[in-house]
Parts: sequence; C-alpha cells; structure tokens
Amino acid sequence: MAATRSKKTTSKTGSKAKPAEKAAGPDKKKATARKAAGGGAARKKAAPKDAQPKRPLKPTERIAPYQPKKGEEYMSDAQREHFRQLLLAWKRELMEEVDRTVHHMQDEASNFPDPNDRASQESEFSIELRTRDRERKLLRKIESTLKAVETSDYGYCESCGAEIGIRRLEARPTATLCIDCKTLDEIRERQKGK
Repeated sequence: MAATRSKKTTSKTGSKAKPAEKAAGPDKKKATARKAAGGGAARKKAAPKDAQPKRPLKPTERIAPYQPKKGEEYMSDAQREHFRQLLLAWKRELMEEVDRTVHHMQDEASNFPDPNDRASQESEFSIELRTRDRERKLLRKIESTLKAVETSDYGYCESCGAEIGIRRLEARPTATLCIDCKTLDEIRERQKGK
C-alpha cells in the first residue's frame, strides 16, 4: 500500500511533489497573490460620484437658514421676511404635490379585471389620499402662520409669550409654542392617553 502511494505523488521525472504545489502552478500562485492584495477581477469598481443623477432641490431646500446678525432684535423685518419666504416655498411645494396626485390618479385610474390588481391600486390611492389629507391640514396651518407673520405675532409662544427661537422656527416654521410649553403639552397628552 505504501508503494502505491509513492507512485501517485511522483511526477514523470521521478521526484516527489506535494499535491498542493502540483495543483497550484505558477499562474495559480500569481492569481492567488493578486486576490490577496485586492487586485484582479474580484475587486469591483466603485461608481463615480458624478454618475449618480442628482435630484433637483425642493424650494424649501434652496432657502438657506437665517443667520442673525450681531445685535439684531428678535423677529426683525428681515427675519419675518425670511420666514414668510420659507412658508410660501413650503406651500408651493405642497400644492405641486396635490397637482401631481390629481394627475397620477387620473392617469392611472383603470378598472383592472384582476381583483388583486384592483385591490393594489385602491390601496395605493388610499395611502396617497391619506397623505394629501394630512398635507391639506398642514396647508391650513401654513395659511394661519402666514397671517401671524403679517400681523407681527409670529415667533412668540401662544401660551407664555416667550420667544420661540430662530433655530426652532427653522426646523418647524409653523411652531406656535416654545420648546418648554410644547414639552409640557406633550406630557399632558401622554398622561391623558394612559
């Protein structure tokens, strides 16, 4: 049995070669070395950053956050104008979404013979209409906020009369409560819900 093993591992020249070295010739060794170094066909090329299509900026993204000047009084004319422009851009954006939904529902409205297709379409429309309903309520809130900007009541808490703050208004332009009053209001809501 020992004699048969030695015959299998010997080459034509009669020298003994290791099975691993015999299987991995010089070309195989180079390919293994390239893979270990991160080269070769196994490495994927990253797509260039410029190749990805950029989506157009929304109107509210085009308006830079307001940077108050040193010594500037709170809710000056410049600040009120900034927030008025921000609210108008937000309103325009929401109105465009409403138009897009109307056109989408008119174009896609068809009576599918398959009940599953019909159910999918109705579910999609239902979700879209629910979203538009929330946006309709937000549009009403934007309208009332624009009136507050015009009457110089904008930027002050409805509950305590304190300044809401520029940064909070940048994050939520329709805010009517300062952060402290809003926190207390949320605590009350949670306690009533339990």
